[in-house]
This record gives sequence, C-alpha cells and structure tokens, in this order.
Amino acid sequence: PVLAWEDVRRESRLFSLLSGLRHFGIGRMVTRKSWLESRDYPCYWTITRVKVDYTAENLDHGKAWGLLTCKGKTEAEPREMDKVMYHDWRLVPKYHEETFKVFTPKPEPEPVRFVPYPPLLRAVLLAQWHKEGRLVEQEPMIDLQRPKFFPPDYFKKQGEGRTNEGTPV
Repeated sequence: PVLAWEDVRRESRLFSLLSGLRHFGIGRMVTRKSWLESRDYPCYWTITRVKVDYTAENLDHGKAWGLLTCKGKTEAEPREMDKVMYHDWRLVPKYHEETFKVFTPKPEPEPVRFVPYPPLLRAVLLAQWHKEGRLVEQEPMIDLQRPKFFPPDYFKKQGEGRTNEGTPV
C-alpha cells in the first residue's frame, strides 16, 4: 500500500490531464499505465466528446466519450470511458501517436478439431477394438466439433402444438 500511494502522487486522473489541453483533449489519445505494463499490444482511447463538471474544483470531474482501440481494432461507436477517476491515465504525446498506433496482429491459430483420448479411455477403447478384432491403423481421436442432431426449427415446432391453458384442478 505504501508503494501504491507513491504512484498515486505521480500519476493523474483523466480529467486532470484533459483540463490542461485545448478543447479538453478532443481528438487526442490517452492510455492507462496498467495497460502499458500488462499488455504487449497497444490499447488506447481516442477522445471524441467531453462533458466537464464546471462546479468541481480544478475541473477534474466529468464524463468523457471515445473510441477504444485494442489490438489494432477500433470500436465502431464511441462509448463512455470508464474508470476516469483512476490515477493511472497517461496522455500519448502527439509526436508518439503514429508509432503508438502501429500494430501488426499475429495470425490467429486455426481451432483444434481433433484431440487424442485421455490415456485410460484410450486404453479401454483399444482393448475393446482388439476384442472385436478390429485393426488399429491410426491413433483414436476425439472430434471436438459438435454434431447437429436437431434441425434449426425443431424446438420451435415442439412449442407450437401446446396450449397455454395450464393444468386443470
């Protein structure tokens, strides 16, 4: 806790940063210290709208809206920024914005479709196949793709025949 208080003294809230900027930082990029430390990809807000509480001392209260960008993907609609009162907000300098935006995503691996059976289940399966006289040509694998047993409108048709009257007493 003592070390955390030292950090709080050096860091600032979002509106403490924005109050010193022209137009309260609309169009500027802000990020959080916790995001910088925990993630190896850029994650930041681009401020689109600010509503400042002018009655607050030092203009350090209000609401802000923006576009969240994480892993190079920007949200389509601006939304209200959360955790604006946390003490770990950082303003991305203008000269650093372009390099901060650069992100080349790693290609997502294809989902695994087949996995080997657990050892005990594999042994039981191989023993059963040996008992039946089947030849084992390849390792038994579990298919992870869920088979579809019901047509898409099956459950809708099940509910159509019922009446909503209830049980007679």
